[in-house]
Amino acid sequence: MEKDFKITATEGLHARPIALLVNAVMPFEAEVQLTYKDKSVNMKSIVGVLSQGVAPGSIVKISANGPDAEPLMQAVSEIMSTKGIGEEC
Repeated sequence: MEKDFKITATEGLHARPIALLVNAVMPFEAEVQLTYKDKSVNMKSIVGVLSQGVAPGSIVKISANGPDAEPLMQAVSEIMSTKGIGEEC
């Protein structure tokens, strides 16, 4: 299961929104990846996501695979929209 998001936060993906996203996905069993510019990282790793250097207006792909992938993606979508981080494409 995967979704694309356009990053709308004026600072892009920096420490605070990344921490919100990582904390949202940690309780889930599913593996979750964030892909930006053809490079994928484990979305459960703050350092991994930070290393992507995602700028405002960028499109990222979030993919989840596992028994609870669907609720994980719902949690990501909710955090993205309610915290002003990004919007689904």
